[in-house]
Amino acid sequence: MKRPLEFDVEKLTTEQLAVYQDIVERRGSIPEPHKIWLIRPELARHAQELGWYLQRHAALPARLSEFATLLIGQHWRAEYVWHAHKPRAVEAGLPAAVIAAIEEQRQPETMEKDEALVYEFVTRLNEDRKLSPELYAKALKILGQDGVVDLTGIVGYFSLIAATIKVFEIIP
Repeated sequence: MKRPLEFDVEKLTTEQLAVYQDIVERRGSIPEPHKIWLIRPELARHAQELGWYLQRHAALPARLSEFATLLIGQHWRAEYVWHAHKPRAVEAGLPAAVIAAIEEQRQPETMEKDEALVYEFVTRLNEDRKLSPELYAKALKILGQDGVVDLTGIVGYFSLIAATIKVFEIIP
């Protein structure tokens, strides 16, 4: 089977086309992972809604959201995520030294307090599959409950994107 799968707007079902149009209306184009998800239009619709929420309404500043996204992209070695989000991280104000360190697969030497928390949160969740009680308490103190919930959502959403990228061999 060819990966990635062929995408032809002309062959979409009515349900797929409705979701496709919603994605294009919101984003201006359809990202590659979304094309795969359109095979299952309900998956595409719900994933699109989650992504839209996390981009527009998350309780975290864009700098931290994009930092978490880069960490997930690097963890999965998902070049597509990195390619799409590195410019957004720069635009959001994530320091170049932090971005370079993540790109080189090493811990940044200097970070703001909230950046260090996001780094530890995402790293521990990816490596240990859990957070210690101390890290959870620290996250609540620095990000607040809404921030912790949204950061968890970002990790999950971009892990879904990364898994899609890896299974269907999507390259930037």
